[in-house]
Amino acid sequence: MDSWLTTIAFLAITVASMAWHVRRTARRQGAAGESRACPRCSARVPAGADLCPACGVPLQAYEVVAAPQAARSATATGGRLHAIVRTDTCVGCGACVGACPEPGAIRLIGKLAVVDLDRCVGHGECAKACPVSGIVLTTGAAVQRLEVPQVSPHFETNVFGLYVVGELGGRGLIKNAINEGKIAVEHVAQRARAARAGSPDGGAGPAGAPSATGRAPSTRLPGEDGILDLIIVGSGPAGLSAALTAHHSGLRYLVLEQGTLSDSIQRYPRHKILMAEPVHVPLYGDLWVADTSKESLIKVWQAVVDRTGLAIRTGARVSGVSKESGVFTVATEGGSFRARHVVLAIGRRGTPRRLGVAGEDLPNVFYDIVEMEAFARSRVLVVGGGDSAVESALGLANQAGTEVTLSYRGEAFARIKDRNRAKLEAEVARGRVQVLLRSEAREIRSGSVLLTVAGAAQEIPNDYVIIRIGGEPPHDFLRRAGVRIVEKEIALAKDGSARAA
Repeated sequence: MDSWLTTIAFLAITVASMAWHVRRTARRQGAAGESRACPRCSARVPAGADLCPACGVPLQAYEVVAAPQAARSATATGGRLHAIVRTDTCVGCGACVGACPEPGAIRLIGKLAVVDLDRCVGHGECAKACPVSGIVLTTGAAVQRLEVPQVSPHFETNVFGLYVVGELGGRGLIKNAINEGKIAVEHVAQRARAARAGSPDGGAGPAGAPSATGRAPSTRLPGEDGILDLIIVGSGPAGLSAALTAHHSGLRYLVLEQGTLSDSIQRYPRHKILMAEPVHVPLYGDLWVADTSKESLIKVWQAVVDRTGLAIRTGARVSGVSKESGVFTVATEGGSFRARHVVLAIGRRGTPRRLGVAGEDLPNVFYDIVEMEAFARSRVLVVGGGDSAVESALGLANQAGTEVTLSYRGEAFARIKDRNRAKLEAEVARGRVQVLLRSEAREIRSGSVLLTVAGAAQEIPNDYVIIRIGGEPPHDFLRRAGVRIVEKEIALAKDGSARAA
């Protein structure tokens, strides 16, 4: 009898111990891999979830924000040499694929070069062939490094009240840009309401209630002190989303755009825009752009602006942002504006320098390229004499059936890297790039470009014009405003693709 009771007790203890171990293991697995904390509200998010169940924020917007800051120097792990593609630089020209001697080690997937880390043996031919220096060799961790502004989960920089949203934050996805603009201004509205209630740190919810029509024209004006709640710089997807959220929240705001409405979309370096899932736009609803043109997206923006009466001032190029006594001064060529908060949605490319010629506003004119293959079987004129212009011409020359002409007003390419010079000379010798020195574009027309070459007028057939003549780098602009720039590390999967945070 005693033996029987002892056996039952032993079994009971064993079962209880196993159950405790299973529960403990499950909790550990849940903490380690099955859930994660929402960067915005810290609620637990189940594995595979796209939205935070508590605050509803799209988690993809935090891929760069939640990434760890890179160490001061890359630490070798003793592993073998391998290639890594900078996804913020790659233009999908495919030059690396043809140069790699290892079949399948690097390939184009979704218009982006991707390294198979199991097949890559570190020859380095891909890095040598890349026209935009978008491939690096390393023995360290398989990470992609991005130089970005340091921001909080609300996209606020180290400068209190100054936010950075959109492509300047490291990712150029339209969906992310829309979500980031909304998240940032919701935080501004929360803070503005708290300030009006007399509490400097607390408060929740919107700063004001929207009208039944979504219009709030009186809230767009400065207060009695002449200070706005918010100034938004840029009217691309991030800027317009921020403006719509400000409008809906009853904030006193103003949008400053250096060009025309949605100038960043008009100058978008892609022919087509693809969003695989809808994104919610304030005061509009779900926006689903499936393999459409940038012109179609601009029509959507214009319809929203017309319906809501957004406060947008075009032709207002911002030259600087400064802060004194808790108030920002945003300087433009036509005057200055003051606000307690500023959202910068200016894009990663900064302010490009323009040619100042007729036809420069045509939809076939670009200031940068993201997908080279979109220009296949086209006649393309690249304007410029620096490395960026030469690299664009080299990448375009690698596309099937593309006729590339490089126009430069100087007598020789005196400022480019030796590596780019050698590659350009090789492509000219092959007949894949035509170089026109001492030439200047005078007028861009539909189907042709009028130039002067050595003082003589010459018209060449043309489908697209790529202008690469410099501009103001956005990071210099940010540093002058006091924003800290950091380097982030995005972990790569075995196939070389970036892992979401």
